[in-house]
Amino acid sequence: MKSSLSLLVLGLTVGSLCQATALDWYRWRGPDLNGLSKETGWLTEWPAGGPTVVWKASVGIGFSSVTVADGRCFTVGNRDEKDTVYCFDAATGKELWKHTYSCPLLAKFYEGGPGFTPTVDGDRVFAFSKTGEVFCLEAATGKVVWSKNLAQEPGLKAPTWGFAGSALIHGDLLLLDAGAAGTALDKKTGRVVWSSGPEASGYATLVPLDSKSETMLIFGAQALIAVNTKDGKELWRHPWKTSYDVNAADPVVAGDRVFISSGYDRGGALIQLAGGKPAVVWENKNMRNQFNSSVLWEGHLYGADDNQLRCLELGTGAVKWTEKPVGKGSLMLADGKLIVLSEQGELMIAPATPEGFKPTARAKVLDGRCWTAPTLSNGRIYGRNAAGNLVCVDVRGK
Repeated sequence: MKSSLSLLVLGLTVGSLCQATALDWYRWRGPDLNGLSKETGWLTEWPAGGPTVVWKASVGIGFSSVTVADGRCFTVGNRDEKDTVYCFDAATGKELWKHTYSCPLLAKFYEGGPGFTPTVDGDRVFAFSKTGEVFCLEAATGKVVWSKNLAQEPGLKAPTWGFAGSALIHGDLLLLDAGAAGTALDKKTGRVVWSSGPEASGYATLVPLDSKSETMLIFGAQALIAVNTKDGKELWRHPWKTSYDVNAADPVVAGDRVFISSGYDRGGALIQLAGGKPAVVWENKNMRNQFNSSVLWEGHLYGADDNQLRCLELGTGAVKWTEKPVGKGSLMLADGKLIVLSEQGELMIAPATPEGFKPTARAKVLDGRCWTAPTLSNGRIYGRNAAGNLVCVDVRGK
């Protein structure tokens, strides 16, 4: 009887896991750094009134996305020339703690405010301001473990719109798109392990070439650069000049190929790595990612081409479809579904297919300008606008 009951409980547990898999989204672009979530069982169809709004908050001006780990969610905003890192209860929106530091808004042709997304690594949270200040905070309390100003040491120059990339934790290193081709700090102490030079950086976050090698990709101010993670030694570079040096969308890795894209009518390219050296497979203007990265799914790229949503065939760069009324929106993908937040604040769910964009659910969840990528984590979608209005909606499967 006891063993039968145990088997029944085990079966129910396994059945529940098969129905829905919920996951933390603890860093920018998610666990796999590609905008793809393995979460399943969430609601892809909603009632006419849209999904239930669980909670809202006001966090100040900025474009920081939301990260979620261990029941907490984190984001950043600016008020009165000060940035604040917020920690909320992910389910209720209760403010658990906040950490504030001086930082100018730097509203140059847009609202300004922080562009990085907090990175959670175990019991630590890492922040990287527009002026080059790095903070290591206790995830549970917000207490400062250490801080480092990269403008002072090692003396790095900020790009025109300030530093914007998020921290990437790789082993004991904290890696940043700062300096000519990246900078590495000891994540436990903030000590500079290596730095590539004081020149201004791009605006993206570093991306590993794969999980096994020590090669890291950096979308610098004027090139895609590969460096050795351990010592920062440059391995190769592919020139990529964009107006105002705005290379902001993260590279998208597909085996031994890398897709890069920029706005200002620059376009995109697929780079093949043959013998450790880059070669262009194709280059065109069919995908112009201003700052939000595309996602790759089953051989196709989905992303914001300037002010419209578009699907390209990865191998050829050919356009499969275009959806116009999205603006400079953003997206992620989970369980084969696109989660799109338009520039106007409309949240849409649609199958990721080259056959066309056919939403199964859509709802207006925010007003104002929305350039920040949405986050799905543990059955909730988090979104925000430039003014700092943060919304959490419930899409948990019943």
